[in-house]
Amino acid sequence: MKAILRVIRILNLFIILLTMSGVAFYLLRTYYYQPIDFSYLYYALLIITTMIIAAAGNMINDYFDVKADRINKPDKLVISKHIEKKKVIVIHWFLNVIAAGMSVLLTIKYNTFLFLFVHLAAMNLLWFYSAYIKKKLLLGNLLIAGLTSLVPLLSVWFFKTSNESAQPYSPYHAETWGVYLDYSFIYFTVFCAFFENLAREISKDIQDVTGDKLIHVISLPMKIGVKKAGWIAVLLLQIPTFLGIYVISQHLIPINLVSILLLGVCAALNFSCIVITFIHRVFPFQIVNTVIKWSMLIGVTTFFTNTL
Repeated sequence: MKAILRVIRILNLFIILLTMSGVAFYLLRTYYYQPIDFSYLYYALLIITTMIIAAAGNMINDYFDVKADRINKPDKLVISKHIEKKKVIVIHWFLNVIAAGMSVLLTIKYNTFLFLFVHLAAMNLLWFYSAYIKKKLLLGNLLIAGLTSLVPLLSVWFFKTSNESAQPYSPYHAETWGVYLDYSFIYFTVFCAFFENLAREISKDIQDVTGDKLIHVISLPMKIGVKKAGWIAVLLLQIPTFLGIYVISQHLIPINLVSILLLGVCAALNFSCIVITFIHRVFPFQIVNTVIKWSMLIGVTTFFTNTL
């Protein structure tokens, strides 16, 4: 059981759960005075489906990375050491079939192919990422950063599907009525998540250079060198800070003091990566990765604090 939990990245799945729960909490709490159409059952179904797809993606990624992981992280190697490779493929496809079935239920309930399309696309992209795309310069990094930042958008689309009518508005027909919800704060977090995840992917590539050479990966650190790639990673981490200063100063997002302070902590953590990198001769990827994880975790908590 421990081996399975490690290979599906249980902590990453918890972050997905926390993020999607946070988005729902933020919208329901902020707009409590409006009759929002929200099904806890089907929203839970959406969360579980997303987590299952992520778990299957993590498994297949480790499946293709066995050769590299024997070099990069032999102490953390699970597949082939604790779980047979054949079993991984079977579990991977089983999870994807379950997720596809859940997506069909969402499609029937909300009369839209959006969730089925997004989930099927994610399944296929994660497979092709593990087998092929990750070996291409920056393409794999951009894909994973994009898929990760897509998680809050799934929640937004759920609320839009439930509460916005596609029919022309008529005061005489209730089916054309909609509920106005401001998603600007969520969109802001999506942009921040993209750059933080992109920086983390580059930092992980620096850690995995030796093993990646065995599976013919062409990563940014291999192309331009570890030092330059490290600086690109820590500079990418500063983009959310400048974006935050701009949108908050221009009052483009609804935000309270508590959340501003938490985002300030995230900005300080991101900036600390520059200082840490500057004082180390070798890029401190382990420290930077840990700082990024804490920054993202604190950022997610703003969904819960921005309603205070």
